[in-house]
Amino acid sequence: MERISTDILIAGGGVAGLTAAAAFGTAGFRVTIIDPTPPVTTGDAEGSDLRTTAFLQPAQQFLEAAGLWTRLAPYAAPLQIMRIVDIGTEAHVTRDFNAADISELPFGWNLPNWLLRREMVARLAELPNVDFRPGIGFTRMLARRNETIVTLSDSSQVAARLVIGADGRNSAVRQTAGIGVKTMRYGQKALTFAVTHDAPHDNISTEIHRSGGPFTLVPLPDHDGKPCSAVVWMEHGAEANRLAALDAPAFEAAANDRSAYLYGPLKLVSRRSVWPIISQIAHDLTAPRTALVAEAAHVMPPIGAQGLNMSLRDLSCLLDLAVAQPDQLGVSAMLDSYARKRHPDIKLRVTGIDALNRASIAGSPTAQALRTKGITALYGVAPVRRTLMQMGLGAG
Repeated sequence: MERISTDILIAGGGVAGLTAAAAFGTAGFRVTIIDPTPPVTTGDAEGSDLRTTAFLQPAQQFLEAAGLWTRLAPYAAPLQIMRIVDIGTEAHVTRDFNAADISELPFGWNLPNWLLRREMVARLAELPNVDFRPGIGFTRMLARRNETIVTLSDSSQVAARLVIGADGRNSAVRQTAGIGVKTMRYGQKALTFAVTHDAPHDNISTEIHRSGGPFTLVPLPDHDGKPCSAVVWMEHGAEANRLAALDAPAFEAAANDRSAYLYGPLKLVSRRSVWPIISQIAHDLTAPRTALVAEAAHVMPPIGAQGLNMSLRDLSCLLDLAVAQPDQLGVSAMLDSYARKRHPDIKLRVTGIDALNRASIAGSPTAQALRTKGITALYGVAPVRRTLMQMGLGAG
């Protein structure tokens, strides 16, 4: 049976796993990355991930260190203002959180997930110490004193000093390690798609609240000469399924109604995809010679651009520990330090986004009125507003 040796085995070839491979590879570690499904790297291909990711400032710095940002920057749409619009009551409220209040840079930059995969795969091809094996999955692992033996779906084996589970919310690495999860369900799904519109987005991400969940328009570069935005539309599950089944004209009419025509008429320019909305936290972040990151460790609703940015904070923490003591890669002291540093932040942010999502779902007039008052109160005190924005960027 073939067996190779490596420093790090990464299970999961999504955006988080590919970023991890680029980051650890750029730092000089030998990396093997696997995923049973080869990445789809064009927007119109079957199975393409039509969601977008907003990389906040700390994430951009991490991507730059991994040799990724120079590839991504030409396609990135800056996010200068985060706008919250509450139309759930007669007293419509609009509040702008402007990055200029706390920084000379935008809050972040938005990119399509399929394009991220394309550029990240190209970056891995530049790194001779990274072995990317698309189409090969994780089967099982056996932790030993100095390494873990991982058996792959093609019957080959990898001896790794550290296994990183970046294989999603149903992580096989996590399950093999015997780590359970706490899951919170909302009965929601998210519709994701792209639209063009008449009004320029002016680098403003607009989150529109009514009931069922937010309707968020996130800036993208122009499409065929027209302003373009990615949309995440969160709704009760049955309603999301109904909307997804509508023909394009009927769907556009529903989207225009839900957006309150804030950007003018919306024109669908992509396929639609539907994703279940949950919150989830792994009971533990580590096992012998194993660390969980990204959705293998935590899942949250797509509010405030926290999901993948929190995943990159996992990777940044793990990489810092590995670079500080490369001879201690994968040992229990390193993994204990990783869990100790990351668990409080994960718990705080998952709990906070859970509360925000429950408030956004609210359909009763009383709950909607409370939500509107809450937005007004938080925005109205300048130090509180600035603190919230700094926390959104990753401050403790």
